Amino acid sequence: MVACPICSNPVQERNINSHIDSNCIDHIEDDASAPPSKPVASFFTPSAKRATNLTTTKKEVSTPTAIATPTPLLKHALQEPAVTATNGVKRPLEQEEETKTEHDVPKRPKVNHLAKAAPLAERMRPRTLDDVCGQELVGPNGVIRGLIEQDRVPSMILWGGPGTGKTTIARLIAHTAGCRFVEINSTSSGVNECKRIFLEARNELGLTGRKTILFCDEIHRFSKSQQDVFLGPVEAGQITLIGATTENPSFKVVTALLSRCRTFTLAKLSVDDITTILQRALDAESVPPSDLLSQEFLSYLSSFADGDARTALNLLELAIDLSARPGTTPESLQKSLTQTLVYDRAGDQHYDTISALHKSVRGSDPDASLYYLARMLQSGEDPLYIARRLVVIASEDVGMADNTLLSLATATYAACQTIGMPECRINLAHATVALALAPKSTRAYRGLGAAMKALKEPGIAGLPIPIHLRNAPTRLMKEMGYGKEYKYNPNYVGGRVVQEYFPEQMLGTRFLEDRDLGTEVDPELPLPAPSEEKVEVAGEPAEEEEMLLDGDAGVDAVREASGEQHELPEMQAQRQGGEEDYGEVDDNIWTEEDYLANSCSQ
Repeated sequence: MVACPICSNPVQERNINSHIDSNCIDHIEDDASAPPSKPVASFFTPSAKRATNLTTTKKEVSTPTAIATPTPLLKHALQEPAVTATNGVKRPLEQEEETKTEHDVPKRPKVNHLAKAAPLAERMRPRTLDDVCGQELVGPNGVIRGLIEQDRVPSMILWGGPGTGKTTIARLIAHTAGCRFVEINSTSSGVNECKRIFLEARNELGLTGRKTILFCDEIHRFSKSQQDVFLGPVEAGQITLIGATTENPSFKVVTALLSRCRTFTLAKLSVDDITTILQRALDAESVPPSDLLSQEFLSYLSSFADGDARTALNLLELAIDLSARPGTTPESLQKSLTQTLVYDRAGDQHYDTISALHKSVRGSDPDASLYYLARMLQSGEDPLYIARRLVVIASEDVGMADNTLLSLATATYAACQTIGMPECRINLAHATVALALAPKSTRAYRGLGAAMKALKEPGIAGLPIPIHLRNAPTRLMKEMGYGKEYKYNPNYVGGRVVQEYFPEQMLGTRFLEDRDLGTEVDPELPLPAPSEEKVEVAGEPAEEEEMLLDGDAGVDAVREASGEQHELPEMQAQRQGGEEDYGEVDDNIWTEEDYLANSCSQ
């Protein structure tokens, strides 16, 4: 008879497993029904416990945290051997060791070869939360530290760049909170392994009351269907999930899982933080002082690493080995540490850099545009990806201000396909500078946006096409009147006819604005310097260049100054005696005054 570790009720020893599996309901024994006494065990009649140990087979246990305890027979076999003293009395080996003289040779200390073979970045992992450098979340007043102290560690997503301490913080959370810690990597683990861990965590929680923290590194590499396996255990509290990712969790983690976790953003480590980590590593490794490993050199490595402590420690480990070589100079040491730009072609920096290039071209800053172009090319970005964005810029930002740049951008894309790197970088620079220096117009882009916005209004997207604009490829459609009253513009003088193209409910709507750019004024712009006002002399026309810059009004003024009359094509045909054939004239055609009046009213 034993007491259940969960409900403390008396249960027969052979039924303890079945009792626990039944949620402590079955196989409960009454104390009164217990046998009054047990026969005394002898050499020929061993006790029930001893007999059970001799006959039962060892049951396999698969909990990762379980500690294998030997059976009584194995314990007896593994007991320390006794040593016979001079008086014939046996004493344990421990007492024999105490009688050793001071001349005995001490044992050689054990060497952990795995720890010795680990890189410097792994050996320098912080052991406590106080050792974590540069992350306020686990600082004295940090949010995560407060949750640990209150024993309320929630499931969370740690989002940060490489080398910011995601894995270290997850391990320290489990160690500080006293929880069982299981670590998996999405690149080598699957759904079946996760389900096995969930079952073990539930059993651990039920038997011992200890929680399990499951750390999933690179959780964004799990597909969305694989991430769904975490939903049930996280919501039920069977596990505390800590996911680490370098990607934006808004796009890489499913919404259902993201709503069950708290997202913490780990800041990029500053140069001072990384310098502190490097100095701590030098002290821990007992590196002898050297002019090559000066404070200035550590600062150089810190800025070199770009916020990645792991990269900085790896570079320091290489620098320690190189500094031990004879003839090494600071210049040769820095030259040996070849810089690799931190650029992820699939992550946020990939989109951030191309966004910076686009905005620099839009802002007509050729220098910044070339800087971001060089960053992407140096980091191995696909030149076709950059060329595609330049084609978009040619229409979105330059647009109607210079229609020739779309041809230049498409030619640049073709050049990148034909030539390839490294020569096509010159074509990309040509197109980038031309787009940055070109005048800008977003009339077409904003007009399309206005039309797309109108389609979101109820009933607008499904309006019937006017019958005279419909296609009529069959006789039945022609008999139904499709396209019957359509006026083919090229058949008319100047292509002008009276004809509506909008559905009836949208007559008079305008999407295309008259201006190329917006109307807002940046308050940070400096006030223009006062200039002398131009005094026009009565009767003297303005300069032709200034009037051309003034749009249509300038064109009319030039024509008026040169004596040329502003005539419509049909009026010119009548004046020239009708020698040119301009096609039919629509009977309902407006006069010039009607056309201008209608345009102004719209």
